[in-house]
Amino acid sequence: MIPPKPAARSDRVSLRRYMRLFREDILSAQPARLYRAWMAEFRTPFFRSFLINQPELIREVLRERPEEFPKSERIGRGLRPLLGNSVFLSNGAAWRRQRRIIDPAFAGGRLRDTFPAMQAAAEAARARLFGRVDTVVEIENAMSHAAADVIFRTLFSIPIDDAVAERTFSLFRIYQRRQPILNLAALVPLPLWASGVLPRRRDRAATEIRALITQMTQRRTAEIRENRAPDDLATKIMTTADPETGAPFDTREMVDQVAIFFLAGHETSASALAWSLYLLALFPDWQDRVAEEAGTLAAPSFATVGQLRLSRDVFREALRLYPPVPMMVREARCPDRFRGRPVPAGSQLVISPWHLHRHERLWDNPDGFDPDRWSTENGRACQRRAYIPFSAGPRVCPGAGFAMVEGPLILSTLLRDFRFDIVPGRTPVPVAHLTVRSRDGIFLRVRRR
Repeated sequence: MIPPKPAARSDRVSLRRYMRLFREDILSAQPARLYRAWMAEFRTPFFRSFLINQPELIREVLRERPEEFPKSERIGRGLRPLLGNSVFLSNGAAWRRQRRIIDPAFAGGRLRDTFPAMQAAAEAARARLFGRVDTVVEIENAMSHAAADVIFRTLFSIPIDDAVAERTFSLFRIYQRRQPILNLAALVPLPLWASGVLPRRRDRAATEIRALITQMTQRRTAEIRENRAPDDLATKIMTTADPETGAPFDTREMVDQVAIFFLAGHETSASALAWSLYLLALFPDWQDRVAEEAGTLAAPSFATVGQLRLSRDVFREALRLYPPVPMMVREARCPDRFRGRPVPAGSQLVISPWHLHRHERLWDNPDGFDPDRWSTENGRACQRRAYIPFSAGPRVCPGAGFAMVEGPLILSTLLRDFRFDIVPGRTPVPVAHLTVRSRDGIFLRVRRR
């Protein structure tokens, strides 16, 4: 049985049909040959871009020469109303300063400190599902709720039930459904004024989200000043000064960072958790194995969560099949040559975890669900060369370690008490919004184990 995958388009379509497919879902707009090509060049009257799948080229762009291939500003246009100049969008000296301040908050020791808040959010998600036993649950919404709760508890020491947190979460759900990971402004040379005219409802949501984050940040600033701030991620980041300049983030800069922490930490984890539970429902033998493992740790601690090997391998496999961020775009700062082809300055370089993780020339059984692959020679080799759910190199997601604790913990917490079953006729169709979600939701029946 093969998990759902959007049908690729035929290799040759008209520009008009390509643009229609692109607007509907960027995953379906790509030709099937990208699952076996090392590199593909796209030329239209409007843009020129290159999709690169060869691991050596990806390593060169992300790890070896990242300054020569910065984040594409065309991607940033649609996201700046919400994310400002956050670490996700910035380049050069601004990005390096931000990482110097942010990275200490996500160091290994800090993960241990945030684990109790993470565990409390997992238990709250478990308690909510007890009220949904023997019903069909839209599991993406449930996991969005759980992941948002983790972020608010670890970042600001407040649960999702807090009024400001709940409103912020609601607005983020509106925003993510209206903001694609790539839009035409990423690839077509539209003037700057044109890229921001249409999505006004989305931008109004972004404005209100930033106002709420500003409110939480200002409240925390006062608590720090009065020496009564909790020791959470927000306090750690806001009290960390840049070791080179001695200056911490100001309020606007902190709002930028909180927005991306919530967007990245909530959206990506929710996507991966929802697909993980769907895959476990689709493969009940694996669900039973994970549940049995979870039962051996009645009360997981930070010291023992590493023993959840099966949960981790399932979560890792869900990240491979349904990488939350399916495509990343860099820009060639100078002319270059890749695989003998000229790459003009200003070209868009698309690195697609979606295609890389399913590449037919790299992975055994690329479209299949096989958490055991991570202990095979091919799986270990591909994990080193062709597995980038959190990007790679200097710009790797600072919360990658956080996610790899959160995901297995929540899965094991839920599977101790519940069984998740497929709902006939409700096969999810993956599409790319801000993250890889199902077009119409993921519906599973929840039963008591």
